[in-house]
Amino acid sequence: MSLDAESTLALQREFARHLRDPELFPPPEGLEERRLKIYRELFYNNIEGLLATNFPVIRKLLGDTRWHRLVRDFYREHASHTPLFTEIGREFQRYLETRVDAGRGDPPFLTELAHYEWVELALSLDERDVDDTEHDADGDVVAAAPVLSPLAWRFSYRWPVHRLGAEYQPTQAPQQPTHLVIVRSRRDEISFLELSPLANVLLDLLKEHAGVPGLSLAEALADALPQYPRAQIVDGACHSLREFRQRDIVLGTIIDT
Repeated sequence: MSLDAESTLALQREFARHLRDPELFPPPEGLEERRLKIYRELFYNNIEGLLATNFPVIRKLLGDTRWHRLVRDFYREHASHTPLFTEIGREFQRYLETRVDAGRGDPPFLTELAHYEWVELALSLDERDVDDTEHDADGDVVAAAPVLSPLAWRFSYRWPVHRLGAEYQPTQAPQQPTHLVIVRSRRDEISFLELSPLANVLLDLLKEHAGVPGLSLAEALADALPQYPRAQIVDGACHSLREFRQRDIVLGTIIDT
C-alpha cells in the first residue's frame, strides 16, 4: 500500500526521531529490529567517525566514555542548519557553544579548542587560491607594502588551545590571551604561529593600513610604544614581517602600477 506525501513525511520524521534518540522515541510500526539496529549503528558511526577525524585532540582528551556521551548528546539534541556532510564539524562546534554553563561537566576550554580544530578543517576546505590575490611574490615586505594572505586567519583565545591535550588540561585560563595565526600555505599545508602581543598589533596595522610599506608600519608601531627602545621595536617588527612572508601569512607585496 502506497502512502501519500503527508504520510510519507510523517513516517520519515518518526523514523528520524527514533534514530536520533531510540530510548525516547519508538520506531515506526512494522520495522524489523535487526534492520533498525543496522540503521542506528550506521548513522551514528558515520557521524562519530567524521567528528573523531575533525576533532582528534578533543577525542583523545575526553577518552572513549566522555567522547561518545558528547557525540550522542550532539546527535540527539542539535538541530543542524545545513544538510551538508562537510559542515557537520561546524555544527558540532556551534552545538558546544550552546552547552556552555549548562552544567554538563565539559572542560572549560572545550568550546575554544573545538573552534581551533574546526578552523583547520575550514581552511582545508576553503576554495580560494592565494595566487588569485594580486601580489609580487618577490617583493621586499619591508621596503614595499605587504599583502596579507586570505588564507591566514587570526584569532585570540582565552585558553592556549594549541597546547591543550591529554597531558595539559588547565582549569583556569591564563591572564594573557593567546594570539594565533592559522594559515594554509601555497603547498596547502596547515600550520599555526603564536603571536607576541607586538606581532599581533603589527598585523592589526597591516590589515587596517593596506598599501603602506612594511617599514612605515614598523615605525608606526614604535611611535605607539614610546616607552620601548625605538630601534628594538622597528627591528622586531621588520623581523616579524619577514617571518610572516616565510610562513605565507604575507604573500608578497603590492604590485606597483
